[in-house]
Amino acid sequence: MQAPVREPQAPVTAAPAGTRLASIDALRGFDMFWITGGTNLFLALSVLIAPPMARILDVQFNHSAWNGFTFFDLVFPLFIFVSGLTIPFSITKRVERGDDRAALYRHVAIRVSLLFVLGLWKSGIHLDPFSMRIPGVLQRIAICSGVASVIAMHTRPRTQVYITAGILLGYWALMALVSVPGVGAGHYTPDGNLAGYIDRLLLPFPDKWCCYTFGDSEGVLTTLPAVATAMLGVLAGHRLRASGSPWSKMSWLIIAGVSCLALGLAWATVFPINKYLWTSSYVLYSAGWSMLMTAAFFWIIDVKAVSRWSFFFRVIGSNSIVIYMLEAPIRFVFLKTLFGASAALALLIACLDVSVRWLVVYYLYRKKWFLKF
Repeated sequence: MQAPVREPQAPVTAAPAGTRLASIDALRGFDMFWITGGTNLFLALSVLIAPPMARILDVQFNHSAWNGFTFFDLVFPLFIFVSGLTIPFSITKRVERGDDRAALYRHVAIRVSLLFVLGLWKSGIHLDPFSMRIPGVLQRIAICSGVASVIAMHTRPRTQVYITAGILLGYWALMALVSVPGVGAGHYTPDGNLAGYIDRLLLPFPDKWCCYTFGDSEGVLTTLPAVATAMLGVLAGHRLRASGSPWSKMSWLIIAGVSCLALGLAWATVFPINKYLWTSSYVLYSAGWSMLMTAAFFWIIDVKAVSRWSFFFRVIGSNSIVIYMLEAPIRFVFLKTLFGASAALALLIACLDVSVRWLVVYYLYRKKWFLKF
């Protein structure tokens, strides 16, 4: 058995420029925790100890009904943002040291293909390949990280800013100016928006669409602004990887994060913050929170070396796709049949579910087996 992983005991100034940061794995794991049992755990705990808090958490741990923003609306874009955040530490670094471009393209293509196939598996291709949902969470991550990787391979950060702005403005123009037959242009209602109309034209099996009746929340057109979410992560990754003091990096992230929040709120007056349509205001607003969280994790974990608390999340983050794909080996709902439904039992089931998933990825962590994307 390997010796326990020891945490650093003294503060460090920061990791050298270009070095992979522990805070990135911790932030990715923190994000993934909430969709692999964490929400059920906290809701069950709050029902037992603070019922009024449970009502607040219930709102925040669910997506907005349509326009608006909750904590759970941040989870998916934060993961795409972090997938972009890692690109300067992987793809850009290899470009700068002169690695073969063909090998880089193969690396990106293999990663995108594997993620897409895993997404199809999660959607149920192994159960019914002729009646399944083609879009999905992993499929969107695959496309966004793949496109962002190719852009990062061929452009400098300043050009990437222009590309990101162009994507957001172009998507807004499409949604505002292109007319939907029988409805008109510039409608952002569930049944009148352009993205939903394109999904109805191009995506089969409407009964499999996710989250709303008239389109898919991971549909065709809404993938375009999601690429901008990954690109904002790339831009933040460039800043973290660059030379400079930790304070200058954190300051940049804070200023950029607050600016994105302000721009997102301002844009929302004409193009509402909407997760289902992945509106440009939603991209900026969610990226603002993502940057502020990146700054906090970077400062606490990498700069101040206060990292013991993050080990739980770093284990998840080191194999985030595995824990997402993992269904707990034992579904503990049978306990309700044996003992009846109660708040205490709901908490026990949530604890068991989180524990089993975490122990599986902890075993992989100890063996140093990582499924890297």
